[in-house]
Amino acid sequence: MMRIGKAAAMAFALAIPAHAAPASAQQRVLIENVGPDGRSIMVDHGTIVESAGGESLPAAELRVDAGGLHALPGLIDMHVHVWGEAELNAYLAYGVTTVRNMSGMPFHLQMAERIEAGTLQGPRLFTAGPILNSPGPNAQINHLIVVSEAEGREAVRAQAEAGYTRIKTYSNLHEDAWRGILAEAQERGLSITGHTPEGERLEGIPHDRPFALSFADIFGAGWETIEHAESIYFHALRDRWDELAARNTASALAASGNPVTPTLIAHRNLVRMAQTQGGLAERDGIEWMNPVLQQLEQEVISFWAAQDPAFERGRAAHYADFTRMMHEEGVLLVAGSDAGIFANVPGLSLVEELELLVQARLTPRQVLEAATVNAARALGEEGRLGCLDAGCAADLVFYACDPLADIGCLRSPAAMMRGGRWYDAAGLAALRAAAADHDMEQIVQDIAAGMAAQGTPLDPAMLGM
Repeated sequence: MMRIGKAAAMAFALAIPAHAAPASAQQRVLIENVGPDGRSIMVDHGTIVESAGGESLPAAELRVDAGGLHALPGLIDMHVHVWGEAELNAYLAYGVTTVRNMSGMPFHLQMAERIEAGTLQGPRLFTAGPILNSPGPNAQINHLIVVSEAEGREAVRAQAEAGYTRIKTYSNLHEDAWRGILAEAQERGLSITGHTPEGERLEGIPHDRPFALSFADIFGAGWETIEHAESIYFHALRDRWDELAARNTASALAASGNPVTPTLIAHRNLVRMAQTQGGLAERDGIEWMNPVLQQLEQEVISFWAAQDPAFERGRAAHYADFTRMMHEEGVLLVAGSDAGIFANVPGLSLVEELELLVQARLTPRQVLEAATVNAARALGEEGRLGCLDAGCAADLVFYACDPLADIGCLRSPAAMMRGGRWYDAAGLAALRAAAADHDMEQIVQDIAAGMAAQGTPLDPAMLGM
């Protein structure tokens, strides 16, 4: 069950007075008359210290009188790509109070420290290191390419010494490199997350010959999460839909104990780009996408805008069916959006992901658990994040309607608290405005420095500067 308070399993209610000023995380905030049972929530130094039914609580520097809005724990997006400070505001504007960045550079470590210290406004930021991959069709410019066992070990060692605590792998990893990465990560106590390594992509793989590394070969890694239903489909099912094989794969995943981030929205947006002949790239919220990355994505956007969407719609249905099977078999599902790349808008894309999970026939409660308590569990933060009990971080989101009855309510948060700082309607509007205020020069400097740090220098001219 999603933890939303000891005596309130359903959503809370809250009405925000128009005069309520933003609260810093150093203030005591009392939220009174919450929900039909008249609950009160006391927050102190960014932590819920008491959640009581009816009785009065100690004095506070900010008092908010409840009455009408439903409250949930702050949402957790387990798969994002952060490229600059401005977009952090977009996550908060949609009630996303924690993110896990999946393509790390040194500036992400600094960003996480500043957010934690309260000198930078944004969601809690967990980050993987630079993506580790081997040569092959899925290799990308920002990947750190490793082939041998020694190279894999050295890459993990360097990331650990830099301060990263989780390693992101990609699908083309060769067997020797994967062996070195896994061994070094386990010796250093680092988490593994990402695409499952498939080994060298030889001619005829996957349709005419099996992968060099089978899907079952990677179960023992003790994954923090395995990413993308579509990647599992490609690797485990060899890119062919077979309902029985899909069910067996889901059952094996459940038995392995490895959590999965389906990211259905990532593929669905490819389909939507084709359906709209590129119109998706102009939708509301696209101004929150990092403009440097948008420039680099133009070729990919143009490619998908010219595709026939019919075939990919069928794939999307299979990915949704497989995700439902994973849930039915007992796989721990967590929510992620792949926001920050293509046309996956920060904040909004997580809401769209949760809507797709409901369309895949999970209940709104199960979907919200994926974005709260399940995600917290995968991160090792259960009892601190994704909950509203005493001792939980004061990350809360408030809605005019009940998301447990209608997941579409998540599109319109009415207020939000992040680490004890209060954002009313005006505060949310300010976040949306700030999300479009990109510092292009800083973005280019950070990305160029990150590429240089991993030994693959990039000409800033490639970034439009």
